[in-house]
Amino acid sequence: MPIKDQYSELLKMTSPCEKLIRRDIARTYPEHDFFKEKDSFGQEVLFNVMKAYSLVDREVGYCQGSAFIVGLLLMQMPEEEAFCVFVKLMQDYRLRELFKPSMAELGLCMYQFECMIQEQLPELYVHFQSQSFHTSMYASSWFLTIFLTTFPLPIATRIFDIFMSEGLEIVFRVGLAVLQMNQAELLQLDMEGMLQHFQKVIPHQFDSGPDKLIQASYQVKYNAKKMKKLEKEYTTIKTKEMEEQVEIKRLRTENRLLKQRIETLEKESASLADRLIQGQVTRAQEAEENYLIKRELATIKQQSDEAITKLEQAENTIRELQQQQQWHKCSSRYSEDFVLQLEKELVQARLSEAESHCALKEMQDKVLDMEKRNSSLPDENNVARLQEELIAVKLREAEALMGLKELRQRVKDLEEHWQRHLARTTGRWKDTPRKNTVNELQDELMTIRLKEAETQAELKEMKQRMMEMETQNQINSNHLRRAEQEVTNLQGKVQYLSTQNKGLLAQLSEAKRRQAEIECKSKEEVMAVRLREADRIAAVAELQQHIAELEIQKEEGKIQGQLNKSDCNQYIRELKDQIAELKQEIKCLKGQRVFSDQATFDGIHIVNHFTGDDESFHSSDEDFITNSIQRSGVHFQLHRTGQMALDATVVDSSDSDAEEGVLGIGSTDKIIPKEKNQKRMESYSTTV
Repeated sequence: MPIKDQYSELLKMTSPCEKLIRRDIARTYPEHDFFKEKDSFGQEVLFNVMKAYSLVDREVGYCQGSAFIVGLLLMQMPEEEAFCVFVKLMQDYRLRELFKPSMAELGLCMYQFECMIQEQLPELYVHFQSQSFHTSMYASSWFLTIFLTTFPLPIATRIFDIFMSEGLEIVFRVGLAVLQMNQAELLQLDMEGMLQHFQKVIPHQFDSGPDKLIQASYQVKYNAKKMKKLEKEYTTIKTKEMEEQVEIKRLRTENRLLKQRIETLEKESASLADRLIQGQVTRAQEAEENYLIKRELATIKQQSDEAITKLEQAENTIRELQQQQQWHKCSSRYSEDFVLQLEKELVQARLSEAESHCALKEMQDKVLDMEKRNSSLPDENNVARLQEELIAVKLREAEALMGLKELRQRVKDLEEHWQRHLARTTGRWKDTPRKNTVNELQDELMTIRLKEAETQAELKEMKQRMMEMETQNQINSNHLRRAEQEVTNLQGKVQYLSTQNKGLLAQLSEAKRRQAEIECKSKEEVMAVRLREADRIAAVAELQQHIAELEIQKEEGKIQGQLNKSDCNQYIRELKDQIAELKQEIKCLKGQRVFSDQATFDGIHIVNHFTGDDESFHSSDEDFITNSIQRSGVHFQLHRTGQMALDATVVDSSDSDAEEGVLGIGSTDKIIPKEKNQKRMESYSTTV
């Protein structure tokens, strides 16, 4: 479809450059009647043409300066025709290359124009260089707008007509002619003055007519072959610049990677050094603490040995005393002061032993704690491995530093080469054009080199990451190995503690069993003792009851007062029978009483009872009965032959004969007195 037919369809579409176009329309020919008023017909058709072209050529889109060319066309023809002419100018008159975002063609034009100034106006060229007045500062608008923004419209239209006939050659000629005509004034000005001169003086120099300027421009020397040669030189220069930029970019990437690697190595080195120093300091502190604890442990052991020695001496003394007590049951007696002294010594010995055991246990706990802390510290092998890792990190750091030095040397060489190139070419251009096949091939070559440099940079970065991962893997493997060793040690300790715990549980169960047996035995003994006491109390109560009955019978006999000799004999026989029965019961009770001669230990006191023989118990019972009967007024005398005589003391005189008879009967028997001094029961107790 022809471009003219596409115009109406393009106006219906939406362009991404509409806002920029609207903003710049008011700046296009602001003093011309056709475009002066806002939202006028001129501004509307200008917007339509610019919008349509931005949709046709999306690579160029919209560029400032192109609106002046379209505005000039709209002054001469309708908008459809102006659109078609503008498209033709952009495609066939190198304007499209000028308005591309890269502006490669504009850079070439600046280079060619500057070479023409250097050749034809050397003094002005030197002045521009001394003032750092670059060509693009005043000549870029000449090429982009074909002098439409520089000169008044009559002069600009004349130049534009020649441009449509001859191309960009007229721009070079007019520009150089303007510089020739203003050379004297420009040589006297500085940078700011030259800018003011280009903006205010030059646009009004040719108000009288364009003929003078056109004639001067055609007197300028313009060699097309030389322009082609300059184009090739510019292409070569830009190619070298791109290659150097690629190399610089690659070197910068390598430099960045090496810096990152050096920082990582420095951090690892600092971390390893800190860990090594901290480990050594900790080991020194632990060694000092171990030494102090060992000294305290030795002191406590010595005190414990002394306490054990004293305890053994006290036990030996007690054992000797017990032996002496066994050999001298009746004769050997210890005073209460001596017993109390022994008790105090024994208590002190036990307390010292308990304190020694407590201190020993505390020191053992401290030793176990120190062993655990020592096990958590790195041993000599771990320290050696850390030192080896530190040495390896230092070596890698040295290699990285050497690589960095080489890289810096290469960058320095490239910078020197670049400075020499700048001094030789003094170029200030940006990009290279792609006009012919050679340029396209060179662009492709530069693209491939750029990709190659990026690939090499990525490869370097991947190698760097791989080295970091290997280092991290080695560190993690070392940590894992240490952790496994610690786990193995902990498992061994757990097994040892579990075995020890089982042994302690077995000892505890055995101790509980023994304690239960001892408690059962003690309960049985207590019950037996209580039963024997109850039996003795019952027997004594029966004896007292019999004695009371005898006293009652005696009182009854006194009251009656009528006892004859036969009745008295009968009464005496009955009493003898009763006394014999009582003696038999006493013998039975005496057989039930059992006293142990051995020392008993109840956990608190050591008790040793010394008891008399059986006769002492027998005599004591008989004394008890005899005394009871004597208190009642009737006296019985017990003989070893088993006979018994009754002495009745009669208060009344009427009973004297009977009493004499009774005494006469008993006079034939020999009275055997009972022993009143019996062996005493002795006991002593020692409190533990």
